[in-house]
Amino acid sequence: MPGMTITDIQCFPMQAPGRTIVVVAVDTESGISGVGEAGLQRRPMAIAGAVESLKRVLIGQDASRIEHLWQTVFRGGFYPADRIIGSTLAAIDIALWDIKGKVLDVPVYELLGGRCRDRIECYPHIPASGLNAKTDNPSSIATMVEECQRAVADGWRFIRLAPIDREGVIESGAAVRELLQKVAAVREGVGPDVEILIDLHTRVDPVDAIWFCRAVEPYRPFFIEDPFRSENPEPYRRLRQLSSVPIAAGEQLANKWEFRILIEEELIDFARIDLCIAGGISEAKKIAGWAEAHYIEVVPHNPLGPVSTAAGVQLGMAINNFAVQELPWVPGTMLPDVFPVQPPFAQGCFLPPTLPGIGIEFDREAAKAHPFEFTEPPHFKRRDGSFANQ
Repeated sequence: MPGMTITDIQCFPMQAPGRTIVVVAVDTESGISGVGEAGLQRRPMAIAGAVESLKRVLIGQDASRIEHLWQTVFRGGFYPADRIIGSTLAAIDIALWDIKGKVLDVPVYELLGGRCRDRIECYPHIPASGLNAKTDNPSSIATMVEECQRAVADGWRFIRLAPIDREGVIESGAAVRELLQKVAAVREGVGPDVEILIDLHTRVDPVDAIWFCRAVEPYRPFFIEDPFRSENPEPYRRLRQLSSVPIAAGEQLANKWEFRILIEEELIDFARIDLCIAGGISEAKKIAGWAEAHYIEVVPHNPLGPVSTAAGVQLGMAINNFAVQELPWVPGTMLPDVFPVQPPFAQGCFLPPTLPGIGIEFDREAAKAHPFEFTEPPHFKRRDGSFANQ
């Protein structure tokens, strides 16, 4: 396509309240630019270094050849792209789709097959679910239930809960017993029709995760997310034999091949594809199609910023087996000066974007006012001081 030669790729690590985000911008000779977002956001300099390396491969290439460039980056270093290269590739891929949508003057979902739905339902992170509160403190549970009820009153149909630490300590058995009490209280507080999503976040031991999945069945959770770490799928096989609770996993996986066992053996019910780690929109669309063949629905993992959210909305609009979108920050609440235009949102749902590309504007000058800080995720420990999953 004329004017589509890539002329530059720039990395913009920024600090938002409670989160580092890494935006990557791709420029073309026509003056049309696209933006993407990289995962592994607490390693921004690694992403920036990967961008500098990949410039040598991508500058001068035709930005419209999205699949060709994806294959070139993923396989071009001889070693398969890991989570650093994969996250950088994801950001570049999203930016290339953004460019193509702008050139053709259509939202990206039109390029992916057209719109499948009228809205994208989302779920928030309930703040009180992370309070350092003990189960013998009724006020903390009451506060969490009240927040869930307020969310439902505001139009959210899905809510998310997670196990908490006590001053940096995760004691696996105590954590799941406490979480079970909270789930029971929330179910009673919001009624039978609100969907409860429970993210174990790999923070508990496998034996306790299995116990919890069996014990929580009467409260009908929408799914249990990440009961185990991703390195070994064997515990998922065991869990399938012992519990009927729906399972979601995949946020730690970097490509379609890493999803293979979970999908082919139908060990999950929901694929938690992270578009900003698992190769961008191009790879996510392939994983979603594979999941559809096994009646597995897609719930994009989205702990990042507005660009990640916008890309997830485009994917969700274009695939039939989409379930719900994670949304920890409502549009307009994270760096609104940097992202002045975002997809339309109302009452817990995104409406179909009408702007070309992924439907977002990125102000590079405003981004410079938010320099990133080196941050770490919580590093939890067990009661005896040994490292616990985070």
